[in-house]
Parts: sequence; structure tokens; C-alpha cells
Amino acid sequence: MKQHIDLNSDLGEGFGPWTIGDGVDDQLMPLISSANIATGFHAGDPSIMRKTIAMAKQHGVGIGAHPGFRDLVGFGRRHIHARTEELVNDVVYQLGALREFARLAGMSLQHVKPHGALYMHVSRDEELSRALVSALQQVDPTLHLYCMAGSVVHRVALEMGQPVVREFYADRDYDMSGSIVFTRRVEALDPQAIASKVVRACTEGLVQTVEGQDVAIEFDSVCIHSDTPGALELVRATRSALAERDIAVTGIDKLVSA
Repeated sequence: MKQHIDLNSDLGEGFGPWTIGDGVDDQLMPLISSANIATGFHAGDPSIMRKTIAMAKQHGVGIGAHPGFRDLVGFGRRHIHARTEELVNDVVYQLGALREFARLAGMSLQHVKPHGALYMHVSRDEELSRALVSALQQVDPTLHLYCMAGSVVHRVALEMGQPVVREFYADRDYDMSGSIVFTRRVEALDPQAIASKVVRACTEGLVQTVEGQDVAIEFDSVCIHSDTPGALELVRATRSALAERDIAVTGIDKLVSA
């Protein structure tokens, strides 16, 4: 049974006057311990990045870059066929943009987490995984990489010495391989069902798959996406359920990854 977990969410995913999801970043921020901030390619712009970092600093939330495919129209959930070098350059570019705004606020980045289709691509592509981790090793070997346990990029990062944070997706389905079922659109979910799903993962290390069977899951951090309909209620219900089980929500500095 876990005694503490990190709770992360993808924030800053608007663009100019447009917002994604319920537009509740300011209410979500005090409830999480790590914020994955959109860096401009799938969502986010300079003003939103700076504002989101300021909110994180106010509430003592760790910040990380959330780079995606160059796909504003598709919200980074469409696969982009590009050379490995180009994709790594895109990640470094986005990481650098957020890091400068973090420096401006007197903060430092604690992690990087690829977004959407890029997250799924790097989870299974060894060439990209090695190139990405190699770049992170040169840019910042202490930067935590958020990923799925058992994925290709998880294995590569451990092999190359880049710290990792293994994720459990509260608002996504799993299959028997232990991988999330990628979807472009998520319907409203029952907050109590999601809270129970997280508590079970924390206490039993199990999650029910779309096939109706249980699969073991290993993780350090729970993710609830801010663009999932009703995200605020999902996070509130999850926080309440965790508190009832004396499972604390803390930053990744207290996590130990295997």
C-alpha cells in the first residue's frame, strides 16, 4: 500500500482567448502537487505559460514541461510523421521556452512529460526514446521524465540514468498489456468511480482493464487531465478518497522510482 503519491495534471492548455476543458486551472492548481505546463505546440502560449507558472509558485506546485507534436489544430493527439532528430529538437525547443519563464519566476523545472500522441509514440519507439533521453542527459540529467511503467522509454531512461516518474492514469482506460487505451475524446466520468479506481491502484496495485480483467500497475504519480469533462470534481473526489485512506499527496522529491 502506498503512503504517498504525486498528483499531476496537464495545465495551461489554452491558446490566446481560447480555453480547453472547463477552464478551471486556477481551482485545480491548489489540489495537485505537479503541473505539466503546455509549451506552445499542442496548446499554450507565452502569456499562458507565464501565468500558469505564477499560479504554481503561489501554491508550491512543482512544474514541468509538457511538449507535444506541432499540432495546434489536433491538440497534439494526431500522430505526426517526422524524423527522430526533428522530434527531439521540437521537445528541446519547447522545454527551453518554459524553462526561461520558470527562471523569470525564480523557479526551476522538475520534470518533462510528453503530451498526447507524442507520449504514446515515445513509449514504444526505441530510437526516439534513446535520442530524447540522450538530449535530456545533456540538457539536465536531473530532470524527471514522466512515463508509463514498463514502456520502452521507461526502460531506456533507467538504463541511461535519467530519473523517471511512473504514471497511473485515473481518467483513462487500460488494456491487458498495462498500457493506456489512447483516445482523442473523453466523456464525463463518475468522480466516485475514478476515486475508487485510484484508491484500489494505491492499496492493491491493480486496475481493471477494458477486457474486464485485472492487471498489476506500478506507479509513483496519478494523472487526471484538466481537459477531461468535470476534471475538478474528479480531483476533489480523488483527494478526499486518498485522505480517508491516509495516503498523502506530495511532490516527486519524496518519491522513489524503481
